[in-house]
Amino acid sequence: MKTLKCDLCEVTAEGETFETWMQNLMPHYIETHADVMKTSTPEDQQKWMTENKARFENA
Repeated sequence: MKTLKCDLCEVTAEGETFETWMQNLMPHYIETHADVMKTSTPEDQQKWMTENKARFENA
């Protein structure tokens, strides 16, 4: 089980896999960082996924 902080704040989420971690982090992102999600382009979203998958795998 890995525990990683949100890339925008100090909230943490846990997951055995990147996908599980994402599922556990998503409610926080929707509630707390909705403004970021609304203004993100598809390119921004892909970059976020790539960077955070690498961050998860390296943790």
